[in-house]
Amino acid sequence: MNDRDEYLLDLYFKRDERAVAETQRDYGSFCLDLALRILGRDNRPDAEECVNDAYLKLWRTIPPRRPKPLKAYLAAVLRNIAIDRYRQNRRRAENRELEEAILELSPAMWVPDSAEGELKYLLSDFLRKLPEEERRLFVGRYWHGYAVGDLAQHYGLTPNAVTKRLGRTREKLRDYLNERGYGYETTNR
Repeated sequence: MNDRDEYLLDLYFKRDERAVAETQRDYGSFCLDLALRILGRDNRPDAEECVNDAYLKLWRTIPPRRPKPLKAYLAAVLRNIAIDRYRQNRRRAENRELEEAILELSPAMWVPDSAEGELKYLLSDFLRKLPEEERRLFVGRYWHGYAVGDLAQHYGLTPNAVTKRLGRTREKLRDYLNERGYGYETTNR
């Protein structure tokens, strides 16, 4: 361990507030770069927040710890914080995607409880009649909530192609339900 890290650790052990500022001066750009690599270059505010959280964790864990080398310990702390943030952001994005998928498919009519069983049967019948890939795309998007981009990658299609296929399938579903007395409307998404 170098003399500078020993100096920084001594500041932490003395509970000297300069410890964080000095750590930031020595390792700030390294930390920000690491956080941006994990979170994505376009996510600077979250990366900066993760770096600050890492400094706070250092303050809380030194003492009693005296990590050697300090840079490796700081990197491990920051990496864990940034990965947690990445996962949290991913879950939020997936939830938004699912909400958008549900809005794309939402019927513009109220279905009485007595018709619910028949509607489930009609939907199952409709899906059985679709070509396999069309059915998998439709179920993947509207039942499992997969993002259009993920479906495109999985099936070797472009996102635009997936969007068009889903739109055509929604049109088919609308026509199918209209023929059977359910005035189903799709949105223009």
